[in-house]
Amino acid sequence: MSEGVRLNKYLASCAVGSRRACDELIASGRVEVNGAPCVKLATRVTPSDHVRVDGKRVIPKEEVVIIFHKPRGFVCTRSDELGRKTIYDLLPPALQSLHHVGRLDTDSEGMLILTNDGDLSQRLMHPSKSVEKEYLVTSNQAFENSHLDQFLAGVYTDEGKLKAKHIERISARRIKVVLDHGAKRQIRVMFDSLGYQVTKLLRVRIGNLWLGDLEPSRYAVLTPKEIEMLLATKKD
Repeated sequence: MSEGVRLNKYLASCAVGSRRACDELIASGRVEVNGAPCVKLATRVTPSDHVRVDGKRVIPKEEVVIIFHKPRGFVCTRSDELGRKTIYDLLPPALQSLHHVGRLDTDSEGMLILTNDGDLSQRLMHPSKSVEKEYLVTSNQAFENSHLDQFLAGVYTDEGKLKAKHIERISARRIKVVLDHGAKRQIRVMFDSLGYQVTKLLRVRIGNLWLGDLEPSRYAVLTPKEIEMLLATKKD
């Protein structure tokens, strides 16, 4: 079929998952096109085709991307086995089907992206994109100047060698940290390895898009231009 889009892109637009996840669904025989199982990854489909996943028809959804100011004390999950409050408790029903791109731990706050666009999620998360994330970090004690250089050169931790792309002192205990690759709880692990305890961690930027004056627990729907700003690797 020469027209249309690749099947994995079509499935991603239906919020089935990322393109890679959709390739796995296709290869495992869980996708049907016009009533017949389809395992060819190169298959292309048009809006007139009937596509089913596990027997259920799927159709493209309107792409929605929001910026959300996650407050402290909420977990990034749909449900929590410990009964903790989740970010979805703060969203209206119409947005509760969105998935979060990356996460912030319970005690961290700030900028979080949620979307039904699996392809965008993969682009934002893939290491090759090196999408910058900027944080304002407060420690429990004054930060030594020598440790600023260590953050840039790399800090050896139980998780391996971790480093920041940029670090800048704001005050004695407040530091601006920019990452372009992120391990789990990376900033807290790095601070802890040098003898500091993070008392506040606020994410204020992803790509070229800033949190700005968006209040905690509030969200805003992004425009196409703002979505492109997410993928920028350098500040203007």
